[in-house]
Amino acid sequence: MKNIPDQIQDAKEKMPNVTPTPPGLKAQSSAHDLKARLEWGEPALTILDVRERTAYNKGHIMGAMPFPKEDLVERAKSSLEPSRDIYIYGGSDAETAEAANLLRSAGFTNVAEITGGLDAWRAIAGSTEGTDDAKDPAPDEAYNVASNLKHHAETQSNDV
Repeated sequence: MKNIPDQIQDAKEKMPNVTPTPPGLKAQSSAHDLKARLEWGEPALTILDVRERTAYNKGHIMGAMPFPKEDLVERAKSSLEPSRDIYIYGGSDAETAEAANLLRSAGFTNVAEITGGLDAWRAIAGSTEGTDDAKDPAPDEAYNVASNLKHHAETQSNDV
């Protein structure tokens, strides 16, 4: 007859592995792949936007860092580990592939191209930031500081 620790070990070995795991890095990743990884809560990754700075300022994936193609390899070598998981996107899939290949040629081993780029990210309601993405909250929304201050000023003047 087996002892209790052996019986427990036997039971564990017979059970299927149901432990969820985060999605892995793929050379060609969809916006869904990146979003799933972020939602998993595994932030051990870097998102690079290789478009021109003006395009980046207008809107980009939240948390993405601007690394224009002309400075990409130099900046990446000085600030990122070669084994770091990197998700990269540009203005087109061709630009994204070119930038990813530059990084791979420079020794970066875990580079994923986000197919569809920012448009694909927006299509799945991914979080973005930038001047074109900023919008004023509706006046009736509770977090609207401007309307709250206006309301406060109006109610204060009525008390005087």
